[in-house]
Amino acid sequence: MFQIEIFRSCMVDSRLRNNIQAEGKKLGLVGWVQNTGAGTVQGQLQGPRSKVEQMQEWLKSTGSPKSHITKAEFNNEKTVDSLEHSSFNIVK
Repeated sequence: MFQIEIFRSCMVDSRLRNNIQAEGKKLGLVGWVQNTGAGTVQGQLQGPRSKVEQMQEWLKSTGSPKSHITKAEFNNEKTVDSLEHSSFNIVK
């Protein structure tokens, strides 16, 4: 499991959360994503290590088509015995 925070230099793409959710579901991950008051997007990823690593690479190199992601931080990594979420949600 990882906590994530995504920093972007512009808010052109209001669908960044939707794109993160869609990519997470495509990879079979669970967790959540939400906008913050600081203009970043944060969330949590859970799933097989290889799929989480694919998602991390996607966030660092691709991300949302119309948002310029300037930095993606991944922290608070921990191993969980069972998934804490059953789907990948957008928290509002």
